[in-house]
Amino acid sequence: MSQVYFAGLSSSTKEDNLLQRVKRLFEHAGRDIRYDDDIVAVKLHFGELGIDTYMRPVRVRSIIEAVKEAGGKPFLGDSNTLYRGSRGNAVEHQITAARNGWLMPAVDAPVIIADGLYGHEFNRQKIDGEHFKEVKIGAAFHQADAIIGVTHFKGHGMTGFGGTLKNLGMGCASRAGKLMMHYNVRPEVDTDECIGCGKCAIWCPADAIEVEKCAIIDLEICIGCGECRIVCPEGAVKVKDSSTNYDLQEKVAEYAHGALISKYDKSLFYNFVMDVTPECDCPPWRKGPMIADIGILASRDPVAVDQAAFDLVKEAPGELEAGVDKFCAVHDVDGTVQLKHAEKMGMGERDYELIDISSG
Repeated sequence: MSQVYFAGLSSSTKEDNLLQRVKRLFEHAGRDIRYDDDIVAVKLHFGELGIDTYMRPVRVRSIIEAVKEAGGKPFLGDSNTLYRGSRGNAVEHQITAARNGWLMPAVDAPVIIADGLYGHEFNRQKIDGEHFKEVKIGAAFHQADAIIGVTHFKGHGMTGFGGTLKNLGMGCASRAGKLMMHYNVRPEVDTDECIGCGKCAIWCPADAIEVEKCAIIDLEICIGCGECRIVCPEGAVKVKDSSTNYDLQEKVAEYAHGALISKYDKSLFYNFVMDVTPECDCPPWRKGPMIADIGILASRDPVAVDQAAFDLVKEAPGELEAGVDKFCAVHDVDGTVQLKHAEKMGMGERDYELIDISSG
């Protein structure tokens, strides 16, 4: 049974604030980790321009301090996106990161876009997966000695929820790797719900969408990235074949394994269960949180830390009652497929012991 450490958000003294608890989580969950001048990738999502639910830079500063105290040389990293947002190449990605506060005065580590200027810099990693025997990981992530996954836990239209596995699997992949994961996703437009706003066409990286009275997707051109589903404000884009959602989740888990395969012994994973929105941090807007903020989790086990976050959200009261899979209720996607597949591959286990370190 894996250990997952938890820190609540409420404190009453200046000696026990949130940043100190973030660092204390590292001291507990990562107590056996030692870096000998190792390069440590801190895998983040820098946030799209216009969104404000991405990880706060100030919260990550304590993790950077802990990595340095353990002998590591950290950098803040992400890879370029498939869609046409503000993070599709390294120049715009760096600018977006800076505008969202990822700067040296706030977080004492440099920003590196892991797969290069246009997303073409990657290393091939062999794995023994059901979908892939080889994955394409952003060069900086592959070449780093260790990875610290720092994740804003939230919903996701294609995978049910986005936690550590999603952050590492999709986020460490090069653009070619992202395409490998998405290739069999086939979206459809519900013409009764579509209002013809054209946002899906603007964001489509393949120019596969035309808008007349409603959006029309050319599936011969579509690359299956699913961004039309994410950016549609009306929820009019569906992926009706659930097997594609399940396949995507399994592929994400296999890519996460590929990113970690030589780094498990020096890696650590945080889930910030705060601002738990129904959708991810990629659209340049956001919906309200599904539940009240819960706290922060940390573990050496990427499967257990996601399972624990999922369970905490499921049992929390909100618009949907406690005990309901809130992500499935919103997206009609069973997000636990990724957990089952990751456990099957030996990445970790779903059984865990939750250890509260809030009081020290």
